[in-house]
Amino acid sequence: MTLRADSARVRAQMLAAARERVRAGDLDLPMNAIAKDAGVGVGTAYRHFANRQALLEALAAESLGALVTDAEAAAADPEPAAGFATLLRNALRLLRDDPTLAVVLASAAQPACLDATTDLHARLGTAVTTVLSRARAAGAVRSDVTADDVRRLICGVQHAVGAGADADAGAEERYLDILLAGLRAPR
Repeated sequence: MTLRADSARVRAQMLAAARERVRAGDLDLPMNAIAKDAGVGVGTAYRHFANRQALLEALAAESLGALVTDAEAAAADPEPAAGFATLLRNALRLLRDDPTLAVVLASAAQPACLDATTDLHARLGTAVTTVLSRARAAGAVRSDVTADDVRRLICGVQHAVGAGADADAGAEERYLDILLAGLRAPR
């Protein structure tokens, strides 16, 4: 559905206000505060985004789309182990760069608010399942690892990387290596 110019402008103002709060470390995104920051009434805010989750999904849409693209590329990688590792590496980068993506992925077990998010979650699930199946068959991943395990674990690594001000520059790569080693099939 195409928005009228004024409606599109208001929506853009709200997304900009929400992004500014996210940059400042606020992932609570109270709708009243977003409306105030955007210079619109709270009723207008709720007409554009039914609730906080819908706002988060709109903020994370680009990153979720990029993750789906990465997962589909990993599913087609001729080297299953390399595809799996690349997917995790790219997912961690996206999660680091867009904290709203972690919130949207963490709520993947619940129904999405936006149809586009539902579609992206379905595509992501299919691609990750394919990546995992191929990696398991190649002996690169334990047989008991599920797509949901991967989702939770990569979000956990993202959280660990961001925890504490004393995290060193190599922590992200080190944690990812530890995760990959833990997921590897026993020999």
